[in-house]
Amino acid sequence: MNQAPIIVIGAGIAGWTTVREFRKLDAHAPVVLVTADSGDFYAKPTLSNAYAQKRAPYQLVTTPAAKMAETLQVTLLPHARVESFDTAAHSIVVRQDDALQTLTYRQLVLATGAHPIRVPLLGNAADQVRSVNSLDDFAAFHAALGVDATIAASGASKTVLIMGAGLIGCEFANDLVQAGVRVHVADPAPRPLAALLPADAGEQLQTALSELGVQWHFGTSVTALDSSPSGGLLATLADGSTVVADLVLSAIGLRAYTALALSAGLACERGVVVNTHLQTSTPDVFALGDCAQYDSAGQRTLPYVMPVMTAARALAASLAGTPTEVVFPLMPVSIKTPALPLLVAAVHPATQGQWEPEGSEGAWRFMDLSSMQRGFVLAGKSTARRMEMTKLTHA
Repeated sequence: MNQAPIIVIGAGIAGWTTVREFRKLDAHAPVVLVTADSGDFYAKPTLSNAYAQKRAPYQLVTTPAAKMAETLQVTLLPHARVESFDTAAHSIVVRQDDALQTLTYRQLVLATGAHPIRVPLLGNAADQVRSVNSLDDFAAFHAALGVDATIAASGASKTVLIMGAGLIGCEFANDLVQAGVRVHVADPAPRPLAALLPADAGEQLQTALSELGVQWHFGTSVTALDSSPSGGLLATLADGSTVVADLVLSAIGLRAYTALALSAGLACERGVVVNTHLQTSTPDVFALGDCAQYDSAGQRTLPYVMPVMTAARALAASLAGTPTEVVFPLMPVSIKTPALPLLVAAVHPATQGQWEPEGSEGAWRFMDLSSMQRGFVLAGKSTARRMEMTKLTHA
């Protein structure tokens, strides 16, 4: 009898890493990977720091899809979309090249990622707001900005308005301003990375990027986007001020993609709910990556690379026949802002306590109500204290 395959939906880091880890344990079980894009393998975090390095979109691909499929012995269905899946029948319906086919699965893995949060805007150019959440998005943004945006047709640098001063917004701001682009950033918060950093650290980052030329608009947000009479786009902010820009980039966050899971009756909250074995509310259906809400992480989504790698290894073992719980160690996140390098061990949002400066300049720790260190932030040269601070922190 032909064995039904493991089917993985999504060819990002979560999908491909799960397959790679599975192949280390089982070289023969059939695997099918379905993806809406080409399936080329690239590191998504490189999208926010590639422009200043003058790296073209194709240069971010580390392994072409065909090579990935050949090496890992995967049946790859690129440029295909899963229309629905039936958990009782263990089947999915896939649309590819305007044709539908039904595939049965032994186990199904949802690695569908997250999509950019978009806020409604007024104005006749509201549909021209861009997001960069994939290689295709970056290619479009790269083409619109131009290979060298420092000299526009008018003889002046091009201008980009970034909506959002969170992690991705700050990384893009640093990258673009380093490339000679004029950068404006608008955010309702009082400073950059307000949800992640203590106030002092956020102010240091604000100053460092300001010195490079980033112009901040805090305590406000973009409400309308219109075509500018002089060319480009005219953004109106909630405080009544305006910014004229060549491009507007939305970086206000990501929301786990749950539509497919919801349509199949799976439990979803902030993401697809999974237990410690990464199993969803339905047997033989698993989820990981940006689309998942992890029980092992206190019912949180973890949109970072290291949690994906950790989850993929555990899931691969389970798929290969050894049920394995995922255990997330403390995983500090490096923020790619060369103006002020940052390392953040984020605190669970429900943890009560406060930030305190720690030792040398550029170090803060989050102390809970029982005086236990639960997280930390390191800036500049203090990022060298990563191992020391990690040992002192209780996840």
